[in-house]
Amino acid sequence: MSQELSLHQRRRKPLEVELEGIPWWPVLQPQERENVLRVLLVGDAEPGDYVCRTGRAPTYWFGVVDGLLKMNTESADGVSMTLAGLPPGGWFGEGTVIKREPYRYNVQAIRKSVVGGLPIDMFHWLLDHSIGFNRFVMNQLNERLGQFIAAREIDRMSNPDLRVARSLAALFNPLLYPGVGQILRITQQELANLVGLSRQRVNEALSVLQRERVIQIEYGGLRVLDLEALRHGEFCAPRKALA
Repeated sequence: MSQELSLHQRRRKPLEVELEGIPWWPVLQPQERENVLRVLLVGDAEPGDYVCRTGRAPTYWFGVVDGLLKMNTESADGVSMTLAGLPPGGWFGEGTVIKREPYRYNVQAIRKSVVGGLPIDMFHWLLDHSIGFNRFVMNQLNERLGQFIAAREIDRMSNPDLRVARSLAALFNPLLYPGVGQILRITQQELANLVGLSRQRVNEALSVLQRERVIQIEYGGLRVLDLEALRHGEFCAPRKALA
């Protein structure tokens, strides 16, 4: 049985607390909420489950209610490039859903996650009837463009400390991922999977960023202390003395 089918079979109606974590829910009018509630679903994704796969037609607009997903592409020769990490509060793929075209990327769960799904027809109904929803989607598209440009720049960086810093800054985007806040619940291995570095090298980079007082490593996650420094600062691990 495919992973997509198993995730689809685990779909259910959202809990009240899960609705409260959906960033576009507050902008809907009462009648719009009633219509959405009839069709909105969430699925409990296991690590490794695919939410979207390259070449598949979209049927839902997806978002991360809880957990962590990874969006990536693969070239013809098998080289993978991470486009984005998707933490809580992040809804994605609106451009694909608007155009109703096949996905050009994969989205996969890195850890146990709760994924929200709004059927594509209801997404388009909201675009036709909800001013608040239109504004939300427009802001999403604008921020997403900047995110993907930054992702290509990060992928070309040779300095691992900068790669980790910029990748963390992207995960703390308050408009795309309002559910994160100041603390990101992520392990070093999960961050390594997103950045494309070894866990050991990510650990070294995090030590550099903590020494620079840009982040604070806490139990089960990271606290951002200086978001602007993560976005624009220059960092370099101290050179080891020669024996």
